[in-house]
Amino acid sequence: MKMHVDALTGLPDRAALKAAIEGALEAGQGFGLALLDVDHFLEINEKHGHSVGDEVLRALATILGEQAPEGVYRVSGDEFAVLLPGAGLEQAFLRLEGIRAGVEASRQRFGLPDGLAVTVTAGVAEYPRDAKDEPGLMRTVDAALMSAKEGGRNRVGLPPNEEMVMKSCYYSAGSLRKLKILAERLKRKESILLREALDDLLRRYDQR
Repeated sequence: MKMHVDALTGLPDRAALKAAIEGALEAGQGFGLALLDVDHFLEINEKHGHSVGDEVLRALATILGEQAPEGVYRVSGDEFAVLLPGAGLEQAFLRLEGIRAGVEASRQRFGLPDGLAVTVTAGVAEYPRDAKDEPGLMRTVDAALMSAKEGGRNRVGLPPNEEMVMKSCYYSAGSLRKLKILAERLKRKESILLREALDDLLRRYDQR
């Protein structure tokens, strides 16, 4: 069988991702899927040159492979995908949040002048919760990525129809009522407020 490999990064490419998703669908296996891309990558290319941009992509491919050995793919340009067999939406979100923070903390590995940080924005979705086929799942996870970008980048987004469903798994009813009131008062999404709280937690305890 022909191997579909991206020449720049050595990662499996978009065709390989499609085949992997279709294989999981045929097997009836639930899984999480994430799409992520480099924030302001065009500016990196324009300011530092395409050779530097290529090195950023290679370094990111290595970091993603270390943090998500289950399966990383280069979809196109600066866009990558992570396939997480057996992961639900909550697990996928938390995994990608860890990956996002890990990329941001790895600035020295990208070799940009003055140690400038590279950050990524991601969207996550779950099969079969969010879609029943490969095209539908790709549309859904892409919508989650767009939602995260609209929220300010350097974050992980959920499908637009998932208003942080995971929160009910971790918080009491009383806490959720307070969160709802706070979100209404601040005129912000509950998911954005929870994302900020998670950022604060990671900054406090991540000693890397």
